[in-house]
Amino acid sequence: MDVTALTIFALAILVAAAAPGPAIAALLARVIGRGTAGVPAFIGGIVVGDLTWLAVAVLGLSFVANSFAMIFAIIKYAGAAYLLFIAWRLWTAPASPVDVNAATNVDGKPLRSFFGGLLLTLGNPKTIVFYLALTPTLINVSRIDFVGYAELAGIIAAVLVFVLGGYALAAARARSLFRSSRAMRLLNRIGGTVMAGAAAAVATR
Repeated sequence: MDVTALTIFALAILVAAAAPGPAIAALLARVIGRGTAGVPAFIGGIVVGDLTWLAVAVLGLSFVANSFAMIFAIIKYAGAAYLLFIAWRLWTAPASPVDVNAATNVDGKPLRSFFGGLLLTLGNPKTIVFYLALTPTLINVSRIDFVGYAELAGIIAAVLVFVLGGYALAAARARSLFRSSRAMRLLNRIGGTVMAGAAAAVATR
């Protein structure tokens, strides 16, 4: 693909990734509530979910997404249920202060965190609209070959890791300012509320 097309796509994915949405809300809630453990795997799941939707767009399978609306609805509600589960874990988590980088995340297991991010992305209406509706207006998806897909995939991975990693680091720095049990309880409740809000946003769109 030519440099102009790749640059336009990179800017578009940067804006889309940085814009507030369920994925950003879920990520911030995880870090603010219980630290950074499991976050790399969670971001990895988001990246794979984005690459999956890119493949659907490139292969011209938008009709499949429409034909199997029930399946994607199930994925969407499964993702929302996962977020609600984490919200409940945050609300009921111990209020004792913890190290920001300690492996005490309410859902710090890498595999579970990965699938949580993947489910969230596969069922996220914002992501679906970007790849199935907006991407074809930015680039000619019908002419993308394997090399072109690899180039776009590399851009997506780099941008998402940069943006989501930045959000996670900012949230971790903010969390490090709160050390008392009362402050930790407040952060847990804030994280749980934000996570529940993200679940509602996914389920109702």
